[in-house]
Amino acid sequence: MALGLFRVCLVVVTAIINHPLLFPRENATVPENEEEIIRKMQVLEEKLHLEQLRLEEEVAQLAAEKEALERVAEEAQQQNESRTAWDLWSTLCMILFLVIEVWRQDHQDGPSPECLGGDEDELPGQDGAPLRGIILPNKATLDHFHERCIRGATADAARTREFVEGFVDDLLEALRSLCNRDRDMEVEDFIGVDSMYENWQVDKPLLCQLFVPFIPPEPYHFRPELWCSSRSVPLNRQGYGQIKVVRADEDTLGCICGKTKLGEDLLCLLHGKNNLAQPVSEVEDPLCARGSPYLDTMQVMRWFQVALTKAWHRIAHKYEFDLAFGQLDTPGSLKIRFRSGKSMPFNLIPVIQCDDSDLYFVSHLPREPSGETPASSTDWLLSFAVYERHFLRMTSKALPEGACHLTCLQIASFLLSKQRRLTGPSGLGNYHLKTALLHLLLSRRSTDWKAGQLDARLRELLCFLEKSLLEKKLHHFFIGNRKVPETLGLPEAVRKADPLNLFRPFVLQRSLYRETVDSFYEMLKNAPALISEYSLHIPSDHANLPPKAVVL
Repeated sequence: MALGLFRVCLVVVTAIINHPLLFPRENATVPENEEEIIRKMQVLEEKLHLEQLRLEEEVAQLAAEKEALERVAEEAQQQNESRTAWDLWSTLCMILFLVIEVWRQDHQDGPSPECLGGDEDELPGQDGAPLRGIILPNKATLDHFHERCIRGATADAARTREFVEGFVDDLLEALRSLCNRDRDMEVEDFIGVDSMYENWQVDKPLLCQLFVPFIPPEPYHFRPELWCSSRSVPLNRQGYGQIKVVRADEDTLGCICGKTKLGEDLLCLLHGKNNLAQPVSEVEDPLCARGSPYLDTMQVMRWFQVALTKAWHRIAHKYEFDLAFGQLDTPGSLKIRFRSGKSMPFNLIPVIQCDDSDLYFVSHLPREPSGETPASSTDWLLSFAVYERHFLRMTSKALPEGACHLTCLQIASFLLSKQRRLTGPSGLGNYHLKTALLHLLLSRRSTDWKAGQLDARLRELLCFLEKSLLEKKLHHFFIGNRKVPETLGLPEAVRKADPLNLFRPFVLQRSLYRETVDSFYEMLKNAPALISEYSLHIPSDHANLPPKAVVL
């Protein structure tokens, strides 16, 4: 018992002695360790503070960048909204302008003026009366004038046509003999068109207009493309078309071997392995525009002039006259010059047939002052001259004997020709006179064209022209005219096309329009005196001096 108590006392004493509070110097490492820990914690705190500052700076930069991006996006959105609003406004203005123009041109669609009948509205002439109240000569004066001045001056038209046709046959035959069929264009027989072949030629010297169709050498062929085959065509290209030169073994419309990779184990049955359709861009044809598969009018005219020059040199020894180019600004204008000093002009115009129709693409035509030039040298003018000749011939068969329709056209053409020599050319040409007559022939009964109604029909023709001038609207007779007889065989695409306004240049050229209107009314004013003067005295030669010619 005493021993156990001693042991307990010994343990207590030992614990008291070893208590750290009784011996602070022996445990001096503890506070030193605390100071080191505190110092490390301070260093770590400083690092964390610096890191916090860096992170705050980066966050501030990111926020600034985000704000700048949002500002740029907002500005871009505002610009897009303003641009969209401007484009919408421009589009609405254009649509409004087109609607107003269409309404202005089509609100009165009558084909004839007041002189066509009593149901039409009165012609809105500047003085309130048709033709400004000018009274034209009566029928007896017109008959006497036509008999003495026009019919006598054109009596030798048949002999002129016969002589020119014989010479052109010989010239084209020589041209064919010089051409290489494997490389050169092949020239076909000529076609007579215009006033000399429609029997209303007035001016002297008598001028033959001859179309000369040509086709490419094998294996190429022409693929015409009309303006009405495209949905969006500029107004200045209406009435034009392009001619694509393609290979005969090229069928891009039906065969897809040139558009799809068939693979090594497949073969096209239309085009052999070594006869695949080649792109037209690889065709090296001198008559195409550079870098284009479309036929170039300027290249064609250069080829045609060179070919005619070579052909003439081959047969020149057979004739006792010279052949020269008549007008440098009208390619294909030729002139026969006799040793007596007289001359006989004629025009050879290279053309391309449009498919199997009587439409022809023309490289050039004698331009009226209001005529618009094509936008590109690959644009070819579409000519309806053959259809016009067929329509006049078909209509003449249904008219009474001695009908006055061509007489009206001849007198109007004569007055216009004399006015041009007095005041210079205007925007009104013979083709406009002819178009007006065709419209009247289609709208009038055949009995209205008897010879006894010459004065009434001439006045009606001039009234129609006056109304068209005042409205600045004269529609092409064939394009978009579904009243044309189907027996003519006019292509359906042309019949269904939008009407073509031949007086559209007057809308854009106000000075030309004013000159044309003034010249027209002056022509009407001078008509009675001019017809009376020429009925009494017929000049021996009332033609202009011929322009200088360039010898071939």
